Parts: sequence; structure tokens; C-alpha cells
Amino acid sequence: MSDWLSSTWEANWRSFQYFNLYRLVLAGLFFLALLVPFDWTGRLHFSPSAALLALDAIYALSIVGGLLLSIHWQRRFNFQLSIQVAIDAVVVSLFMYEAGGVGSGLGVLLLISLAAASLVGRGRLVLFYAALATLAVLLTQLYGLVEGYFELASVVQGGFLSAGFFATAILARLLGQRVMANEDLARRRGEALENQIRISRRVVERMQDGVLIVGQDGVVGQSNPVAANMLGIAPDTAPMLAVLVPALADALHAWLAGGSDSVQFGGSDGCELQARFERTTSSDGEVLVFLEDVGRIKARAQQLKLASLGRLTASIAHEIRNPLSAIGHAGELLREEQRGAVQDRLLRILNDNVVRLDRIVQDVLGLGRQQRAEPQNLALEEFCAAFIEQFSAAESLAPGVVAAIFDEPLTLCFDRSHLDQILWNLVSNALRHSSRGEGAVRLLARRGSQEGRVELHVIDDGPGISDAVREQIFEPFFTTHHAGTGLGLFIARELSAANGATLELVGTSSGGHFILAGRNDWCHLPEVSDGPLMR
Repeated sequence: MSDWLSSTWEANWRSFQYFNLYRLVLAGLFFLALLVPFDWTGRLHFSPSAALLALDAIYALSIVGGLLLSIHWQRRFNFQLSIQVAIDAVVVSLFMYEAGGVGSGLGVLLLISLAAASLVGRGRLVLFYAALATLAVLLTQLYGLVEGYFELASVVQGGFLSAGFFATAILARLLGQRVMANEDLARRRGEALENQIRISRRVVERMQDGVLIVGQDGVVGQSNPVAANMLGIAPDTAPMLAVLVPALADALHAWLAGGSDSVQFGGSDGCELQARFERTTSSDGEVLVFLEDVGRIKARAQQLKLASLGRLTASIAHEIRNPLSAIGHAGELLREEQRGAVQDRLLRILNDNVVRLDRIVQDVLGLGRQQRAEPQNLALEEFCAAFIEQFSAAESLAPGVVAAIFDEPLTLCFDRSHLDQILWNLVSNALRHSSRGEGAVRLLARRGSQEGRVELHVIDDGPGISDAVREQIFEPFFTTHHAGTGLGLFIARELSAANGATLELVGTSSGGHFILAGRNDWCHLPEVSDGPLMR
């Protein structure tokens, strides 16, 4: 019993306000009872005396005051409720005394007030309210007996009524506790459901596949951002699938009729998409449509193939180094002996190919040992000036062959060693195909077309790159130079991607033109941004 008495819950001001409204109606009924003809209220012995009218007016004013306090000053809930219950006990007892005691039946009004107060009250206060009503009724009856207005038997009726007060308070308390417990359970389950919905929405939003929810009428009810981009669905719209993608709508109808559960079709931007259908257990009979980008799947397979090839070539390159070193050492020993011109030419060919193989091995091993990018804000003008000076000294170039052009100071968020390696590959290729005259290779820094992007252009005055070669220029081990390894541009693009940048070859009528585009508004690796909530 102590548990149900001591347990408590949040203050229920709305129910308290309804309780005050009921009491205000009760005060109005008392006022009407005083004004109607005596024949109608003869049993209650009410007469429109000034004392009763004043008592009813005071009762009504106290109720209005309590109602206003419960609306505008929602503090000390127990105190406000206790004051109003005490006022009810006193006023109803006085009206009951005037009406002839417990025999008038007005004690039922206190039962209603106690039940309402016990439903919203807290802890042991419900027993206090029952005791307060009991004291008011018994004192009224005793006073009536002393004055000779009531019979002695009315005391027994008052005792039964008092027992009813306690029974009503306890039962209402137990009922209120159960209601509040169920309400709290429903609230907690509602919060858990809402949290689960939010998590599910976030999972669907971050999926790389598109998701559509299509109703039985063919209307696209919901879609995640990926699906909206794939199909070109405008925000806050619910288009018909047959109007949006007729081929997909036909495939859905065929699947519902027992056909295949997947189909390939073209997306809004011309990409090839694959759809897969799945039924739901919803009462509306909605269908889930999963969309996959076939091009992305092929690219992922290509990446896995290249990764496996990279591990294989790195392993082979590591095994080649030892016999390659032995061959090179043997060639050096043979060079020391006095031989004819033919032998010297053969040894020179052997040495050149050993050097080339060693460079290929170093590039392959270096590709496998690429370290994680550590971007920093680099002042491009200073960086390019230092790079040109170092590169020109290494290649014994005249001043001005490699030039840098800057219209304004710009910064680039990039790993310093990675950027140096990329520029070394790009400028080496450009120099090899250029005229080697003044300004043969130019480095240009410009603001990108998008906000927060910077572009670094590497341009040469050579014959340019043919269309046949352009498609393969970034593939590993592809080269047009007899001494090249075919890994320079491939490594340059991989390092660019590691720094959140892009490396592209621009088609021009003459000369080679590469663009390295990266960010300068923040200096950390880009993360996937949060998309809009699933509609």
C-alpha cells in the first residue's frame, strides 16, 4: 500500500483546469437552486437568503481565481489543489447543512470532488482530502444535532458517507495511478518509436542505393535523396510512377503479375539503373523499389580488380628486385672489362633496361605504400615558385621554360608531398612533349567555378594528346614513351582523390592541358554531407 501512496507523477494542469470548470458549473447550479421557486427545491430547504447568495458568490470567485492561477501561474500544484478541495469541503458542507444534512443527498457532490482530486492528486494527499471532507461533514452533522435541527440517526448516515469518501479517494487514486502508468508507458513507447523512425530515415538517407515507396495506385509516396536524384523527382511532390518512368511502371506491373523482380532502365541523367521490387507488410499494400546505379557497380568491380592487381604487381615487383639487382651488378662488372664497341652497346642497352625496370618496381612499391593524406593550407604562389626552382635545377632547364602565372594569391588544401609528386609527374610529361622554349610549360592558378574550389592548370605547347590515347591516359601501365612506366598519371590521380581533389585532362586543339581541382575553404578530407530528410 505504501507504494501506491508514495508514488507520484507529473503535475496535470489541464485536468486541474477541467476540475475547476466543473466546480464553476456547480456554483452556477447552486445559484439557480436559490432562485427557482421553492416548490422545485422544497426538499433542499433552499431560500434565497443573503447569506447563501454571498456564500455562493464567494465560492464562484474562489473557483475563478483558482482557474486563472492554474492557467497563468502553474506552480505549487499540490498547494493549489489542496486549497480548492478544502473550499469545496467547506462550501458543500454549509449548503448541505442548510439543505437538511446528509439526508439531502448533497454529500454526493463531495464524492465527485474527491474522485476528481484523487485522479490528479499526488501521494498521501488523497487521504488528506478524504479526511478533510469527513471532518467537514461530521462537524456539520454534530453542529446540527447540538442545535436540534437533525436527528440522531443522521450521524450514522454521515459515518457511511465518510467511509465512502475514503473508498472513493483510494479507488480513484488506484485508477489514476494505472492511467498515469499507461500514459507514461505510451509516451516512452512513442519516444522509442520516434527515435526508431529517425534512425531508419537516417539509414535510408545515407544508403548509396535509391529507395522508392510506391502505393497500389502507382503514386510514389516517399523517396530518399539518392532515388530523387536518379529519377529527377522534384521536392515535395508525389508523382505517378507511370508518368515519371514508364518503363519502371511497366516492370512493376509485370512483377505484380508474377514476372521478374528486377529490370534495367535509363535514369534522368542518362545513367543505367537497375530496379528491384519487394513487397511490404503494410495495410496499404505498398511496394518497395530499390534502385542501383549499374555504372557505380561496374566501377566498384573495376576498383576491386585494380586493387587485386595492385597487390599482385606489388608482390611480383618485390620478388623482382633481388634478381634485378644481381643483373645490374653483373652488368657493372662486365663493363669494367675491356671489350669491343658491340659489347659496350649491348651492356649499355642492358643497363638502360635495368634502370627502367628498377623505376617500374619503385613506382609499383610506392603505389602500394601510399600514406594517408595530411592536408594543409598551401600558398600556391610560394609552393609553385619553390617547385619550379627545384624542378628546373634537376632537369638543367633555362629560366622561364617552366613558368607560373597567378592573378591573385590563392591557397589549396593539399598534402605537401602529394602535391609535389603530382606536379613532378605532370610537369615532366608536359616538358617531354613541349618545345622546351621559354614558357613551354605554364602553371596557372584560378578560382574554380564552384564556391570554395581552386584549380591548378598545367599547360604545355606540345602537339597535344590524340583522341585515341585520351581514354587510356590515366590507366595503370599505359604509356606512349619507351622509357616510361605507365604509372605516373595513374598515381597522380590516386593521390588527388586521396586529398579530396580531381585530376582531369582537358581536350584542346593543341598542347596538353591538365586541371587539378581541390578545395580551399576548409582543410580536412571531405565527408558525405547530410541530405534532406526522407520525404
